[in-house]
Amino acid sequence: MAHAAPVHYAPGARTTPPPASTSTSASRWAGLALLMGVVYGLWACAIRRDGGPITTGNVMFGVVTGLVFAALMFALHRVAPALPRELRALSWTAFAGISFGFLYSLAGASVLRSVGMALVVAAGVFAVTFYRYYTTE
Repeated sequence: MAHAAPVHYAPGARTTPPPASTSTSASRWAGLALLMGVVYGLWACAIRRDGGPITTGNVMFGVVTGLVFAALMFALHRVAPALPRELRALSWTAFAGISFGFLYSLAGASVLRSVGMALVVAAGVFAVTFYRYYTTE
C-alpha cells in the first residue's frame, strides 16, 4: 500500500496556487464574447432577411449587430465584478432583456409585445443571476 508523504510548508510560503493571469481570463472572455457576437449577428441577420436573398446591407447589419453585442458583453464582463451583487445581477438582466427584445422586435412583433417578452426573459435572468451571486458571494 502506498501512502503519501507528509508535506511540509515553509513559514510564509504560499499554500494556494497563484491567481490566474488576468490577460488569460480577458482573452478567454473576449473569445467567448466574439463567438456569442457571431451567433447573435447571424441570428439577427437571418431574422431580418426573412427568407429573402442575402444582400450586402443584410450582411453588414449582421456584422455590426454582432460586433456591438460582443463589445457590450465583454465590457459588461469587465465592469460587473466591481458592482455589488444586486447591481451586477441587474446589469446582466438589462443586457439580456435588451438583447432579446431587439431580436424579438426584428421578427415584426409590436413594441408592446417585444417589451413584454423582453421583461419575461429579463425576470428569468435576474432570478438566476441574483441567486448565483447571492449564494457564491
